[in-house]
Amino acid sequence: MTTVKPTVTDPSAPSAPSGGLQSSTALWLGILFSLGFTALIYLLGPALPQINFLPDTGASWYYWKLPEPTFWSRASVWGLYLGHQIAIWGLIWHAQRQKPKYTAGLHRVNVIALVVNALFIFLHLIQTHVWYDGLAQDVSIFSSQGSVILMLILILLMENQRRGLFFGRKVGFLKETGQVVRRYHGYIFAWAVIYTFWYHPMETSTGHLIGFLYTFLLMLQGSLMFTRAHLNRWWTLVLELAVVAHGTLVALMSNNLWPMFFFGFAAIFIVTQMWGLGLSKWWRWGFIAAYVAAAVAVYSSRGWGNLNEIVRIPVIEYGLVFAAALLIWGIMRLAALAGRSLGRGRPPVASGD
Repeated sequence: MTTVKPTVTDPSAPSAPSGGLQSSTALWLGILFSLGFTALIYLLGPALPQINFLPDTGASWYYWKLPEPTFWSRASVWGLYLGHQIAIWGLIWHAQRQKPKYTAGLHRVNVIALVVNALFIFLHLIQTHVWYDGLAQDVSIFSSQGSVILMLILILLMENQRRGLFFGRKVGFLKETGQVVRRYHGYIFAWAVIYTFWYHPMETSTGHLIGFLYTFLLMLQGSLMFTRAHLNRWWTLVLELAVVAHGTLVALMSNNLWPMFFFGFAAIFIVTQMWGLGLSKWWRWGFIAAYVAAAVAVYSSRGWGNLNEIVRIPVIEYGLVFAAALLIWGIMRLAALAGRSLGRGRPPVASGD
């Protein structure tokens, strides 16, 4: 999944020539494809290789991988991952060089991106059924989880100038770093989504199916770069809120911490995300009241001593927003100093006669 915006955006720019497929139509067709392919993964479940997995040893262990990987199980997944990653990065680079306007229709790069992502989705299904293993065989599960967390915190940083970070209020000193993220986020998000996509084999557990559906939708969003659909605030909110459903459902299946994920990610909606929708104050107070009522209903039986669960994820995410901004700011300053040093070190240009 890649998401790209130019340094200066113009949502009111003229639409693409009439007669082509509209980006809104492509969005709905992409959603249908994502749902259909998720169903296909489930239906082909009985055809998956029968594997005697190693025992689960805890949170750092990924269960769904071959006990004895082969050269081809590794070469197939790494080769396809790199091909997918480089292809999408190349399309982002090409699109940014062309600097197209945001349009209601599709650019040529959108059509190519949609085809490339669909092709590698099919190839991943084939690779799973033939060789099975994903990148999980060679890299930590925390790298996959971390890539998604990185994407979520960079979205908060990037959108600070549009919707604010805390109850509609912008954090002024995040503006400069947010602009840098906005310019380069496509490359980072493409890595986060495609890396996570190839980390997992196309298994049929509920967690896998929900996760693959989510990554399909994120790839769709990236494929619609430089279109009006890419900027649709309700669609982008759905993508941000999907982590609430995904995190909560996976936690329900594996542990008793589902309220931490549900109320934690929902708190970010209350504090930040809903303020970019142009809602009336009555809607906003309604969401706040519903959140408080749900928390009271759950923790009155769960125990008030566990109420701290609802602030764990927001504290971590907002803390990482500022940590990421500080890191980006530091890199920017070092780059500026290096540029000035190189400039001072150049010999003067002689004036020719």
